[in-house]
Amino acid sequence: MLYSTEKSILQILSSDFLKEKNIELFIKRDDLIDSEVSGNKWRKLKYNIEQALSKKNDCIVTFGGAFSNHLLATAVACNKANIKSFGIVRGEELNSNSNDTLIKCAEYGMELKFIPRSEYALRNDPLFLKDLHLEFENSFIIPEGGANFYGMIGCQDIIKEIDKDFDHVFIAQGTTTTSCGVLMSLPSMSKLHVVPVLKGFDSISEMKNLLNYSLFDEDLTEDLMKRVEVHSEAHFGGYGKYTSELIKFIQEFYKKFKVPLDPIYTGKVMFELMQTIENKKMTNSKVLFIHTGGIQGSKGVEDKEGLKLYV
Repeated sequence: MLYSTEKSILQILSSDFLKEKNIELFIKRDDLIDSEVSGNKWRKLKYNIEQALSKKNDCIVTFGGAFSNHLLATAVACNKANIKSFGIVRGEELNSNSNDTLIKCAEYGMELKFIPRSEYALRNDPLFLKDLHLEFENSFIIPEGGANFYGMIGCQDIIKEIDKDFDHVFIAQGTTTTSCGVLMSLPSMSKLHVVPVLKGFDSISEMKNLLNYSLFDEDLTEDLMKRVEVHSEAHFGGYGKYTSELIKFIQEFYKKFKVPLDPIYTGKVMFELMQTIENKKMTNSKVLFIHTGGIQGSKGVEDKEGLKLYV
């Protein structure tokens, strides 16, 4: 295995606020797996890379935006696995020196191709993918964010590594790959709370599509989805958007618990989790927060008042 998940400890948080509400709050620290390939990024890459190596593919091709944690994780993991990597990047105005993320991708040997947003929108189109296979011969293509069957199966391991049961599990949602993998491995008594970071994202439909594609059993999918609660208004304005309130919450959380959060994914989930407890929608419960990493992409973030993310 390229990366061990033994560092992903189960950490319990303690505070007067949590005691008052009789909440046992645990964090699955997937952010500690690796500084560059942390959290759900390695979970989603693990079996994809294994497939590419077993099929003796010459390279891995994947997709991402300018600050993509997934692109960097793929570049680093492929470098360690000694397989070539190619990144298709959204935005023809960019280059390999546009920001620290892209610079690191190039340093780890990833060849970057920058394409217009209109072309990038076709990244899941069969004809577009066929052309990519012709351009990159004997390649293994991983969807944006590792959003495929192998990525979902890898995310099942998150829960399998825990020897406790929980009443509620909270997780950030981008492509639904991680949340579907977690849902499939949860015991029947657990409720999964998903916090989509995209404004207007149809979590239920997207999760059903991936589950039906993977399970081939619509009845099983419907049973699983009964245990999902979507917090659709916790996105703080949409993907990549954040407020001074969120930044200050992340700062205070770090001071109190020494756990870093990012303003794109995990910060929004923890904020919503605490609000749910504060509003008495969840009491006398054992709760799990899955830390999906993403910290590297938030380095140097400032709010509109110039406050640093970590102080």
